[in-house]
Amino acid sequence: MDLPSFSVRHSVEFLGFYLPPLALCAGGAVVLFIILRWLLARLGLYHFVWHRPLFNLALYVLLLGGVVFLGDRGWP
Repeated sequence: MDLPSFSVRHSVEFLGFYLPPLALCAGGAVVLFIILRWLLARLGLYHFVWHRPLFNLALYVLLLGGVVFLGDRGWP
């Protein structure tokens, strides 16, 4: 039995609202972003970052792209 893939994109119903599949990926990326941001602050790595809001935006965009890429490939 094959695992389902996100290549067929269906809208998701949540509390009567239809959401695009990208909304689920964005929610997953937010969770990963919050964990990674907490870890970076805890380890003091933000000390080496010049512009923290710009770095956070770039980090979120990279995480969102990774979640979409892995979701589109499916899990082996």
